[in-house]
Amino acid sequence: MSTHARRFYLQRDHDVSGVSGTGRVADGVLWPDGSASLRWRGDRPSAVHWDRFDDAEEVHGHAGATRIIWLDSESEVTL
Repeated sequence: MSTHARRFYLQRDHDVSGVSGTGRVADGVLWPDGSASLRWRGDRPSAVHWDRFDDAEEVHGHAGATRIIWLDSESEVTL
């Protein structure tokens, strides 16, 4: 388990659901305890917190149509 938070965003190449569009659709933080917070962009922004990052990836990954782009390395994050 990491001792630092890591920032990421969701890059959607294909909008499977027809709701969130394509491009950079959400911004997020992976917390040191393995939970994740996600803030959706767009006309109807919202936020959600997942107790497990893997669950967020499973629900929003759409079988590879969405990529997780890490903004910070695993070893160090400056906030």
